[in-house]
Amino acid sequence: MNLTIQEGEFVAIIGPSGAGKSTLIRCINRMHHISSGQITVNHTDIHQLNNKEVRQFRQKVGMVFQSFNLVSRISVLQNVLVANVPQLSFWQKLAGSFPREMKQRALEALDKVGILDKAYTRVDQLSGGQQQRVALARTLATQPEIILADEPVASLDPVTARMVLNDLKRVNQEMGITILLNIHHIELALDYADKILGSRKGEIIYFGPVSGISQNILADIYGEQIEKINSLPSRKEKSYV
Repeated sequence: MNLTIQEGEFVAIIGPSGAGKSTLIRCINRMHHISSGQITVNHTDIHQLNNKEVRQFRQKVGMVFQSFNLVSRISVLQNVLVANVPQLSFWQKLAGSFPREMKQRALEALDKVGILDKAYTRVDQLSGGQQQRVALARTLATQPEIILADEPVASLDPVTARMVLNDLKRVNQEMGITILLNIHHIELALDYADKILGSRKGEIIYFGPVSGISQNILADIYGEQIEKINSLPSRKEKSYV
C-alpha cells in the first residue's frame, strides 16, 4: 500500500474480510509492527519511536473499537478520565486524582457526543450505542489529531449506527480531526466519508473521492461477493446534528 491522507480528511476503508483493513489501522498507531516500508504521521516515522515516544504519540491518535473496551462497573465519567492516566504524575495515579482541567475536558467530550446527562451512570446500564459514544468521548478527551475507528458500528442496529457515525462526522467537521474508519457497510461509507480506500488482499484497489466510486470499482474490490451488492446505495445530503 502507498497512500497519503491529508489532515482533516474523513477516509472510509472498505473491502472483503481479509483485505487488511484492521491491520492497516492498527499499524498506524503501532499496535502492529510493519516488517518493511514506512508509516509517517506528521513527518514522523512512527516505527523509529522508542517506548516513551510511542506513548506520547498515541495521545494524539485516538482509537475506537467495535467492542467499546470500557470498564462496565464504573461510571461513564470515570471511563472517559481513564484516557488521561498516562499524563498523570506518579502520586496522582496512586491517589486516583485527576486535575480539574482533565475533568472539564471529559465533561466537554461527553457533551460533544450528546450523553453528558449520563456522566455519573454506570456503563453497564447503557445501551450499546451509548457505550460506543462513551468510547468516542474517551478518545476526544485526549484532544487527538487523528481518530482510528475499527468497525465501531458493526454490532449496532442501523439507526444507532448512524447516530454514532453522525458524531464522528461532526467531530471531523467541527474539530478538524482526521478520521480513518474501517467499515463493512458500503452505504454508510459512501454517506459519511470524503474519500474511500478500497482494499483487497492487502492491496489498494481504489483510493479517491466518494464521487469516483462505481459499480465496476466495487466489483474489483469485492470480486465474487459483488453479487450480494445489487446496486450502489443512493447518496443524499445529510445534516450531522
